[in-house]
Amino acid sequence: MSIDAVVFDIGNVLIEWQPERFFDRVIGPERRRAMFDLVDLHGMNDVIDRGGPFRETVYGTADRYPEFADAIRMWHDRWLELAQPVIAPSVRLMRALRARGVPVFTLTNFGIETFALAERHFDFLSEFDRRYISGHMGVIKPEPEIYRMVEADSGVPARRLLFADDRPDNVAAARQRGWNAHLFEGPAGWARTLVDHGLLSAREAGLEAAG
Repeated sequence: MSIDAVVFDIGNVLIEWQPERFFDRVIGPERRRAMFDLVDLHGMNDVIDRGGPFRETVYGTADRYPEFADAIRMWHDRWLELAQPVIAPSVRLMRALRARGVPVFTLTNFGIETFALAERHFDFLSEFDRRYISGHMGVIKPEPEIYRMVEADSGVPARRLLFADDRPDNVAAARQRGWNAHLFEGPAGWARTLVDHGLLSAREAGLEAAG
């Protein structure tokens, strides 16, 4: 089956998203574990990814947990340090697809304000042919509605979409819709999938040295 568009997740596919690593560095692993055990910070982030106000959501959470308030506020105040570094080989794959004329979309759980912040910092986020940002859509992966919305807006049938995401639940939900979906565990495996689908040559995918 031919692929009409390739869909990239962003977090942990194009940009590393490991908040725990940031907090291990700034407050230490023991205090970080205690904070994450007490506070549902990923649930807080889901509120932002659904379109909730960024600062209000983070600072409101911090106010409810005064023993960790300063650290929680860093989720807002130092957010760009959480969203680092760029996964450069994945960006090269995205650009190689575009150079071949393959439409490239993003489908990502991202807040309205956090995406605007990221877009100012990471130039490649402006390069997608279509962008599906959960904060603007009011729904997050892996809820089936978000995949349906992509199909309806793009006009690309599910069976002609190829999607990469690092979360098994997001991949499973896409497959349930009939999408071709790849569980992203690193750029090399994603590159091989793109070659297997005939979207890139091994050289274009970086799997074969240029002669």
